[in-house]
Amino acid sequence: MSEIGRPKDALDTPALWVDLDKMQANIQSLAALCKEAGVQWRPHTKGIKVPAIAHLAVRAGAIGVTCAKLGEAEVMAASGVLDLLVANQVVGPRKVERLVRLSRHADVKVAVDSAANVAEIGRIATAAGAKVNVLVELNTGMNRAGVQPGEAALALARLAHETPGVCFKGLMAWEGHTVKIPDPAEKRLAVEKSVGQLQESVALCRAAGLPVDIVSGGGSGTYKVTPFLDEITEIQAGGAIFSDVANRSRHVETDPAIFLRATVTSRPAPERIIYDAGFKALPVSYGDPEPLGLDHVAEIRTSAEHGIIVLSAPNDQPKVGDGLDFMLGYGDVTVFMHDVLYGVRNGVVETEWAIAGRGKLQ
Repeated sequence: MSEIGRPKDALDTPALWVDLDKMQANIQSLAALCKEAGVQWRPHTKGIKVPAIAHLAVRAGAIGVTCAKLGEAEVMAASGVLDLLVANQVVGPRKVERLVRLSRHADVKVAVDSAANVAEIGRIATAAGAKVNVLVELNTGMNRAGVQPGEAALALARLAHETPGVCFKGLMAWEGHTVKIPDPAEKRLAVEKSVGQLQESVALCRAAGLPVDIVSGGGSGTYKVTPFLDEITEIQAGGAIFSDVANRSRHVETDPAIFLRATVTSRPAPERIIYDAGFKALPVSYGDPEPLGLDHVAEIRTSAEHGIIVLSAPNDQPKVGDGLDFMLGYGDVTVFMHDVLYGVRNGVVETEWAIAGRGKLQ
């Protein structure tokens, strides 16, 4: 049953909802910042997963989107968002065959960080009479995926450029290890150091005659710094479209726009509130969600189907049956648990979107 036209407060709970005015203002703000910096905007959709929101970003000026998984990119392409970056390695013949098929009807690029993966992509693409665009991913301090900057990056870029079936498009990195640095000045220095390794690798590749068309990086936690650094051509900040408690702690200045509505199901003691959203709906594993309009919150805990708020001072509000809205602790660990995202304006459900990227783990 559609909820469009109903008051937000009448939604059955738990219900994930977004404030449309705030979200659209965030989209405009991010697009304007990238325009000011002279870079392209390619928002990451790993925590958004709704193609309609990707289209809103593209209408505001984004060139396309970044995806964490090939399955997410397939969902976005099916919706008509056709400029795609899979900012992860796509490995194994079944996945590479899907990547090759996707490259036939979308401008898809994929991260690579090993000679074996470049060879595999080249072999399968060549057999299919196709070419796959790749970005060489660098490890600039996060110590996750990525080849080392400098000569190793140059060697892999040269291999990608020379491999049939592969089209080398540029370099990418993510300075994610800097996002939790609390002091803004210290954080800026750390971002500049990390991006500096990417810049040096770009210079090496260009000196070797390689065409570096794309230099991709940056995220919501660094979006105030990275776009303004030399050589960067595009920014992947996407989480700031929604924002949340975690983003606020990372110097993200967009307004939190995504929330979860729950219902108080028990008040067994004046210092304890029980509500109907446990870790299956509103996890606390990556920062606590923030209940709106509720004072004296000392602790939030969850079990599978219930949340527990412990108060530092007793009260009798809210009562059993009352609604309670939460700012998400971290959207990336919450959105994918839900089937539907409700778009709310002035307290009324204006639209509802299937979270089409949910479950796309492959």
